[in-house]
Amino acid sequence: MVLFSLVATHADIDLETVAQLSNGASEIATSALSGSPAVTGAVVLATCNRYEIYGEAPHADDVEAARAALVSEISGLSGLNEQLVSRAFSTRTGTEVSQHLFAVSAGLDSAVVGEREIAGQVRRALITAQHEGTASSGLVRLFQAASKTAKDVGAQTALGSRGLSIVSVALDLATDLSENPDWSAKKVVLFGTGAYAGATMALLRDRGCTDTSVFSSSGRAEAFVATRGGTALDADTLPTAVAAADVMIGCSGSDTRIEAGELAQVRAATPQPLIAIDLALTHDFDPEVGQLDGVELLTLESVRLAAPQEQVESLTHASGIVSGAAKAFEQEREARSADSAIVALRRHTMNVLDAEMERVRARHGCTAAAEEVEFALRRMVKQLLHVPTVRARELAANGQQDDYVSALETLYGITVEQPAAAAQAECPADHQGSTNQKGRETA
Repeated sequence: MVLFSLVATHADIDLETVAQLSNGASEIATSALSGSPAVTGAVVLATCNRYEIYGEAPHADDVEAARAALVSEISGLSGLNEQLVSRAFSTRTGTEVSQHLFAVSAGLDSAVVGEREIAGQVRRALITAQHEGTASSGLVRLFQAASKTAKDVGAQTALGSRGLSIVSVALDLATDLSENPDWSAKKVVLFGTGAYAGATMALLRDRGCTDTSVFSSSGRAEAFVATRGGTALDADTLPTAVAAADVMIGCSGSDTRIEAGELAQVRAATPQPLIAIDLALTHDFDPEVGQLDGVELLTLESVRLAAPQEQVESLTHASGIVSGAAKAFEQEREARSADSAIVALRRHTMNVLDAEMERVRARHGCTAAAEEVEFALRRMVKQLLHVPTVRARELAANGQQDDYVSALETLYGITVEQPAAAAQAECPADHQGSTNQKGRETA
C-alpha cells in the first residue's frame, strides 16, 4: 500500500480558489472510494486555509490513477474545470506525505505559525473518515502519528504558547482600528455556530465583550447561545442588530452572505463605524463591503499579513521534532510492509516441516526418537529463518521490500498477499466536533 496526498493551501493559491475547490469536501472521500479501485482509503482536511486529501493506493503505479480520479471528483463537486483543479493541487508521495501532515498538525504551515487549533481539525478529519468508513489502516496510523507529533511540539517548544490564532490576530487588528479599544463597550454580531464560532465567542469573552448576538442561517443560534451566552438572532431581528453593531464577524461559510448594498441600506442611519471581520472559508460578507463609507473589512489575507513571526529558535526546534517524527514513521511503515513477506516465508517453511513430521510419525509413531527429530528440525528451521527475517526488515527500511517479495516468489514460489486495509481502527480519544469536517483553521 502507498500513501499519497493532494494539497492546495494558502501558501500556493489564493484563498478564494481554496474555497471553491472545497465545495463538496464532505462527499469527496466516499465518492472517490466507490468510483476508483486505485483509491483504497481517503481522509479529507478542509479548513479556511487549505484543502488536502490524504489517500492510500494499492501500489505506487496506482497513484497517478488515484490522483486523476480525485481530481475528476473534485471537479464534478466544485464545478471547476478539471485542468484548473489539477493545477491547484500539488501531489506528495513517500516521506513528503508524513513530513507535510506532521508540520500542518503542529501549526508550522499555518497562516499564524504555531497555532494550535489545526491539531484538533486534523483529529476531527480522521474521526470523520473513520465514521464514514474511508480511513484505511495506513491513513489511521498516519493521522494518529501526526496528532502525537503536534502534542510533542506543544509540550517541548514555546511555539504557540502565546495562544495566537487567526481569530486572536483578527481581534487584535480590530482593536487597533477602533476608536475605543475597550471590547466591553462593543456590540458584536457573530455569524455561524460551528467550532470556529465557539472559539470566537470564547476569545470575545476573554476580552471583556458582553454584548454578542449570534445568527445562523441553519437556525442553530438558540442552541448555540444556550451553552455559550449571547443573544440568538433570526432573519427578522438580524437587520436591527447589524445596524447597531460595532463589529460583525463571519465564520459560518454558508451559502447566504451579507451583500454590500444590503449592509449600506441597513446602516444608512447609523453614525458609528463598523469593523467587518470575514473569516469564513466561503465569504460571509461581500468583498465590496470594504468599499462602504465607515466600514473596515478584515479578511484572512489581512490576518495572514499581520500575523507575527514566532521566534526562530522555537521554529527550528519544532521543525526538528517534525522531521524526526516523520522519519521514524516512515521507517516503521517500511518495516511493517515486510511483515506479510516474513509471515508468508514462515508459513511456507513450517508447512514443509509439518508435512515431513507427518511422514516421520507415520513410519516411527509418536516415539521419543520422533519427538527428538521434531525438536531438532524446529530448532534448525528457526535458525534458518533468522537471517531472512532480519534481511526483510533491513530491505524494507531501505524501500527495497519489493525485491524481497520478488525473491520469495522466484525461489520458493511463494505468493505474498498484502493484508486488507482496515476501514476502522482505533479512534483517537477526542471525539468532539466529529461531524464538522469543514472546520476553520484558526489556532
